[in-house]
Amino acid sequence: MMTEEEIDNKILILNEKVIDFRNDGNYIQAIAFAEELRDLIWQKVGYDHPDYAASLNNLAELYRSMGRYNDAEPLFRQAAEICRKSLGEAHPDYATSLNNLALVYYSMGRYDDAEPLFCQVTEIWGKSLGEDHPNCATGLNNLAELYRSIGRYSEAERLFRQATEIRRKSLGEDHPNYAASLNNLAILYRSMGRYNEAEPLFRKAIEIWRRSLGEDHPNYATSLNNLALVYDSMGRYSEAEPLYRKATEIRRKSLGEDHPDYSQSLNNLAGLYYSMGRYSDAEPLYRKAIENWGKSLGEDHPAYAQSLNNLAELYRSMGRYSDAEPLYRKATEIRRKSLGEDHPDYSQSLNNLALMYYSIGRYSDAEPLFRQATEIQRKSLGEAHPDYAQSLNNLAELYRSMGRYSDAEPLFRQATEIWRKSLGEDHPEYAASLNNLAVLYRSMGRYSDAEPLFRQATEIWRKSLGEDHPNCATGLNNLAELYRSVGRYSDAEPLFRQATEIWRKSLGEDHPDYAASLNNRAELYRSMGRYSDAEPLFRQATEIWRKSLGGDHPNYATSLNNLALVYDSMGRYSEAEPLFRQATEIRRKSLGRDHPDYAQSLNNLAGLYYSMGRYSDAEPLFRQATEIWRKSLGEDHPDYAQSLNNLAVLYRSMGRYSDAEPLFRQATEIRRKVLGKDPLDRFILYPRLTHSEKLRVNQESNILVQLQAEASDQGIDAVFIEYSYLQSQFPRIEMALLAPNFAVNGEETRILNVAKNEDSKIADFSIIPLSPGENQIRVDFYQSGRRIGMVRKNVNVSEAQ
Repeated sequence: MMTEEEIDNKILILNEKVIDFRNDGNYIQAIAFAEELRDLIWQKVGYDHPDYAASLNNLAELYRSMGRYNDAEPLFRQAAEICRKSLGEAHPDYATSLNNLALVYYSMGRYDDAEPLFCQVTEIWGKSLGEDHPNCATGLNNLAELYRSIGRYSEAERLFRQATEIRRKSLGEDHPNYAASLNNLAILYRSMGRYNEAEPLFRKAIEIWRRSLGEDHPNYATSLNNLALVYDSMGRYSEAEPLYRKATEIRRKSLGEDHPDYSQSLNNLAGLYYSMGRYSDAEPLYRKAIENWGKSLGEDHPAYAQSLNNLAELYRSMGRYSDAEPLYRKATEIRRKSLGEDHPDYSQSLNNLALMYYSIGRYSDAEPLFRQATEIQRKSLGEAHPDYAQSLNNLAELYRSMGRYSDAEPLFRQATEIWRKSLGEDHPEYAASLNNLAVLYRSMGRYSDAEPLFRQATEIWRKSLGEDHPNCATGLNNLAELYRSVGRYSDAEPLFRQATEIWRKSLGEDHPDYAASLNNRAELYRSMGRYSDAEPLFRQATEIWRKSLGGDHPNYATSLNNLALVYDSMGRYSEAEPLFRQATEIRRKSLGRDHPDYAQSLNNLAGLYYSMGRYSDAEPLFRQATEIWRKSLGEDHPDYAQSLNNLAVLYRSMGRYSDAEPLFRQATEIRRKVLGKDPLDRFILYPRLTHSEKLRVNQESNILVQLQAEASDQGIDAVFIEYSYLQSQFPRIEMALLAPNFAVNGEETRILNVAKNEDSKIADFSIIPLSPGENQIRVDFYQSGRRIGMVRKNVNVSEAQ
């Protein structure tokens, strides 16, 4: 039995050990001593004493740091109750105990439980200590941080500003806590995309911490890290890297390599390298962070789950899906156990796992996870939170890829509106939402709806992030891609060039995104028939992807495929075939046999064989591609329609008209659902269709010609003779549409007069506003299509008889 003096000495020794191990980041050892300390204090003063409450509070705080929230909560509750009984509800220490309980609820994502406690704490401190007391500033700061997390930015800003002013007056502008207030306000502005307001606040906080604490202090490292995060977000990578490195080194020296904050620095530096495409530099840092967090916090801690998630995300970008999936799954399970199934971080894990499945074409596995993540965020964060908008966006993107455009559009619109209201119309995320909606409209062929959205997104990115940011390059690239799709090649080329130059300067010539920009410009040249310009760009993109991502990555397969397409177009079949084969094999291994991109590779190889007249080799590949697209995308997807069409064209060339007709009709019906209910819409829209869609129009006419040949109707023969001539004029008339000064010559006038002699419905052409000359061209296409519709009807009647 120890004497009271021995107990007091033992308490002092244990308390010092707890503090030392906690400061070193060795929470496991600190907890062991804190548990012993708690028991010893209970032995000395009993259950109802404030000292015992303090020991519970200290132990609970260690549990919270370890992510053991379920162990921490009852201790915080017990400590708060002891303080209430022994000190009263108006005592500042009782407010402190409530504040600690609120913090654990905040960490658990139980925001509805945390908010009233933070409000109560602030009120008690205000009454007992005065509204100008630093504790009152702490209460306001904590409540503001809660509001920031749930997206209530305007309320958060007001409270952060109020807390900053209290600390300025009570502590002075040289105090570390005043620097902390500036830092917190700057973090809010970073969350809101107000980078130009965040940067000077971070710089001011850095200077205060440097003067008051010294350049070796962990807080100084934190301030450097936060400024680096702003530069990272703004794409100013060359400015971010030295700050991350300096922060990492300070934490290593001051805290040691086993401290969780040092692991966080490694993680942040790895994240920068990931953004820069320096994957080989990022991987060992992520691995080191994982190892350190596992040792210091344990493998059940949310921070350890986050580190697994980050490494998985790296592997996903590298195309190492088999390495990524188990990490995503493990991170998800850790968060489920430690945080619960209602926590936003658990929903984030579900979302990330869904993104991985989306990447490898496992759409049926991705959809329920996206839906579950969306519902959790709706319940935990509310329908006005930016993260909820992100969940809606991800689900919409899945539906877009699946061709479920009617399901995707309202989700994209809802996400856009949430981002607009919560972040404002100048925020980069709002620009991203406009861009995503525009991509959907481009996929749907609604080019006139897509163009202003692409322009608006690009302008927002330019103003908020600067003209040299990779996002600005993305906006320019997407607008250029739109122009390429509608044949406005002269408008597309300078935008592609500008985007390429931005990516080169901001990311470097070894980055995968720079390779993508070269690829896209090469694709433009291929569309224009400028094969000699396209080939070297495709080759350069291929080499960059090979070096940066490896020879097994799907992007490398894409580059091989695109180079093969150039050779195919040039008739260099012997050079195209091995590239198509290699791309197909890479996609089979990396994505699996059920992925739509693997189907595309089979389709392209089959197309090569078709061009070479090797029909018996082409048919099984076209069939296999068709079946994969049917299973993975569904029977209403445009890609499935294209596969049916391709097989039909093959059969037509083989003279197998009875096999071709049902496939062609099925493909046509699917496309009608995408392009509109009017069976003539595709002819009305012909001048604004993509290259591939124009081919589909022409292929349809070709097959109908074959059907007509079997119909033996002289009236139909006459219509088709006239239409065949009009069809031969399509490319020339299309080029006239692209000319700056539209004009027609006598022959073109004769062609157009075909339409004037018919009962033209000009009012039907209001879908896309064009010049009078372009509208007259549209009459021509409309009437041609109308006649084909008549022929189709006659053929159907003949077959019925």
